[in-house]
Amino acid sequence: MDFFTAAPENDEIGKRIDVYIAEYKEELSRSQVQKLIENGLVTVNGKATKNNYKLRKGDILEIEIPDPEPLEIEPENIPLDIIYEDKDVVIVNKPQDMVVHPAPGHYTGTLVNALMFHCKDDLSGINGTMRPGIVHRIDKDTSGVLMVAKSDAAHKSLAQQLAVHSITRKYYAVVCGNVKEENGTVDKPIARHPKDRKKMAIVEGGRRAVTHYKVLERFGKYTLVEAQLETGRTHQIRVHMASLGHPLLGDTVYGFEKQPYKLLGQALHAKVLGFMHPTTEEYVEFESDLPEYYEKLLVKLRNSH
Repeated sequence: MDFFTAAPENDEIGKRIDVYIAEYKEELSRSQVQKLIENGLVTVNGKATKNNYKLRKGDILEIEIPDPEPLEIEPENIPLDIIYEDKDVVIVNKPQDMVVHPAPGHYTGTLVNALMFHCKDDLSGINGTMRPGIVHRIDKDTSGVLMVAKSDAAHKSLAQQLAVHSITRKYYAVVCGNVKEENGTVDKPIARHPKDRKKMAIVEGGRRAVTHYKVLERFGKYTLVEAQLETGRTHQIRVHMASLGHPLLGDTVYGFEKQPYKLLGQALHAKVLGFMHPTTEEYVEFESDLPEYYEKLLVKLRNSH
């Protein structure tokens, strides 16, 4: 089962719930969404709903998507860089080149395989056998801090915080070109690319996406920026910075096909993560160190400038 929580933005108020969910989860067709609603797997403010329900301000949606086929995911003794852990959450510093959860082509070596070995049965079951404990994810080639839920109650609390954009998420990104403004905000809607379904794009009528950025260091041809997510769309920072003419260094999908410095992927690191703790209800914040490859890259950029 895949579980997620959603809260409509102001410009989505009044939209039919089946239309909204089909746009929110691009992999679902509208007819699939309607079946979920009819089977009672979609609730609005804790209550079952109908396909023709129109969204209202303040609505909190909870959606469950059953697993298509149960797969046996095996625990694996893979070392984890754990920043913090208690009975509710695990905060992990994910390395670059690690997939977060199993998917076709990646059933072993994922963060989930490692977490299942480390936590045994102490992981939220809300997202089913494929994604136990996974509340949010970062790309395979993005490193950095990630939160994992150990209980269903913690999972629901964190998922709701994500839905209302109250979680602090700051990333370090090396982008191509000299970003002239000291800081700025990109507020451009993102949806699945109309022609290439593996990519995201700026699409009119897509879901609202907001990224705040500020310059940390300039290297002439490249710039180190801190990007803070207000929303959390797929590939958001990569798409938004590329839309400004500053694609991420190492990003061959949204940037240049030929890349210097022989990077494994985009130079993007999830640096800071902050949220209200599910049990104590106090704000907590965690920071992860830049990985070795990233530190070496910055040294090279400083020396070449």
